[in-house]
Amino acid sequence: MADSRYNIIVIGGGAVGLGVALEITRRFPRQRLLVLEKEDRVARHQSGHNSGVIHSGVYYKPGSLKARLCVAGAAAMVEFCREHGIPHQVCGKVIVATKEEEIPRLEELRQRGEANGLTGLRMVGAEELREIEPHAAGLKALLVPSTGVTDYALVCAKYAELIATSGCVLTSAAATGIKRSASEIVVETPRGAFATDALINCAGLYSDRLSRMAGDDPGVMIVPFRGEYYDLVPERAALVRALIYPVPDPRFPFLGVHFTRRITGKVDAGPNAVLALAREGYRHRDINLRDLAGSLAFPGFWRMARQHWRNGLGEWHRSLSKAAFVRALQRLLPEIGEKDLVPGGSGVRAQALKPDGALVDDFQFVPSGKMLHVLNVPSPAATASLTIGKAIVDMAAKNLGLN
Repeated sequence: MADSRYNIIVIGGGAVGLGVALEITRRFPRQRLLVLEKEDRVARHQSGHNSGVIHSGVYYKPGSLKARLCVAGAAAMVEFCREHGIPHQVCGKVIVATKEEEIPRLEELRQRGEANGLTGLRMVGAEELREIEPHAAGLKALLVPSTGVTDYALVCAKYAELIATSGCVLTSAAATGIKRSASEIVVETPRGAFATDALINCAGLYSDRLSRMAGDDPGVMIVPFRGEYYDLVPERAALVRALIYPVPDPRFPFLGVHFTRRITGKVDAGPNAVLALAREGYRHRDINLRDLAGSLAFPGFWRMARQHWRNGLGEWHRSLSKAAFVRALQRLLPEIGEKDLVPGGSGVRAQALKPDGALVDDFQFVPSGKMLHVLNVPSPAATASLTIGKAIVDMAAKNLGLN
């Protein structure tokens, strides 16, 4: 017997789950809405551990969900921050080619960004790069003026506050069971059982598990990758004016170690991308045997490992060796030294992996009866959370019968 009944339940209190819930309150204000979050407050994982960048959409394949939702989502995020007094800055960034062979890839990025609707993209030479970022080194750079920074923990807190005016956000309420019948879906939690007509799974690091809990086959496994940061010591923070990125390796879904001046003024260096040994593996010593066994038992894990083992070893080397991490950073900022960096925070990216070993590149939303599973929403999900919310609610209205 359920303790309460709702028209719709959203599982997950990160940027995407809250973005979905906020859109439901705007579009369907009479629906009884419940957001279930397993932690004691919202944005405890991916949304609260990222670098705070408002991504422009320059990297993503034209026509993809990532491209369409990020470009529109970045503009919506800036407007949301402006409307609600959340600190933000549209500071722009430079993507820097430090080798001749990277210049064609940089030009491809410019073309891709323009195909995605970005304006103001401009290739600059070494001299103009120095005018923009005086301490950066490179042969050429792509200037991306629409990139910005904010604080997504504050954004998510505001989302939750707005949702609570007509819905309910319940924390410390992990989904421990999901039972489906012809008439309802019941979600069991430590804080009671809740019945609903429709359910949207935005559980991030656990989205595949919740899909299986509900009796569905997600077709993917969430593999956690930890991104580790160093911080520039305050007296060296002036080396970076805004954001300095390398040209990404097209074979890998990560952007490479880079420099980010956060909205607080602190400068981050990183992240790397190492395989985490737990879905909440923020430190080397965080090991969860269930998470690890699940990854090792998935055929796609070994196929991915065979394909990317060299990259993986390089990332682990940088994780264990500060000197190696610094060498990677010196490509962009030659003046940086080990003494200029102190250990910073870390985050864990929920990356969906296919059985054939391919990393899912685009966002993935999968309807199943009266449920909708959000199975792959890594970066730029926080940037695009308002437009992702609209896209998911569009799908829910069609597939789950919201009215």
